[in-house]
Amino acid sequence: MAGSQPPRLPFANRLLAALPPREYKRLAPYFAPVSLAAKQVLYHPPDPDAQLYFPENAVIPIVSRMRDGRTIEAGMVGNDGVVGLHALFGAASIPYQYIFLTGGTAHRIPAEVLKAEFKRGGALPDGLLRYTQARLSQFAQISACHRFHTTSKRVCRWLLMVHDRSRSDELFLTQGDIARVLGVRHTGVAEAVGILQKANLIDYHSGRLTIRNRRRLERAACECYGIIKDGVKHLLK
Repeated sequence: MAGSQPPRLPFANRLLAALPPREYKRLAPYFAPVSLAAKQVLYHPPDPDAQLYFPENAVIPIVSRMRDGRTIEAGMVGNDGVVGLHALFGAASIPYQYIFLTGGTAHRIPAEVLKAEFKRGGALPDGLLRYTQARLSQFAQISACHRFHTTSKRVCRWLLMVHDRSRSDELFLTQGDIARVLGVRHTGVAEAVGILQKANLIDYHSGRLTIRNRRRLERAACECYGIIKDGVKHLLK
């Protein structure tokens, strides 16, 4: 139909869904849909793959890994963000890993395309800059969370963050997965999960965790969850 706008892909990723029609039409040929397997690791340093991934329904913790193999949570990406920002700034390697906690889909685009888009200007570069600020704020708040809050409160905060990005009440997670990402003892996670299950906030059985009472889970979490959520909401509105 003459004068009609070009159709837009049904992006579930919030950064891509905000693209105006003109930018979508220019960038659409460069985006490739990809499927990502659970437990897949992206950007194990050093990284030769100059691609960025915009997740749709995958939940991707960011972890720092020590030389002795220990890991600790640094952040989380989902349909609110992008994986691979370092490629835009010319970084050849990064001191952390992205782990696809759950399988899912994403849209992949070469970093060189987005570098050119930054020179051009527009809605996507603006969104990526605001997201970068949200990511930095998330990193800082999670660092404070590790220092000041109990394992139980951190588990609640982390489950809420996963729930937000998975868009499902059923989460296929083991207690070992949670312990490895948070960088805490398995016994501490098992105790926290047991308390939450006894209070009927969640249900856990054989690697399947179900959120039963979201509102009470929020009350059981530390203040960091609300701070991180509000920061993303403000910057990605």
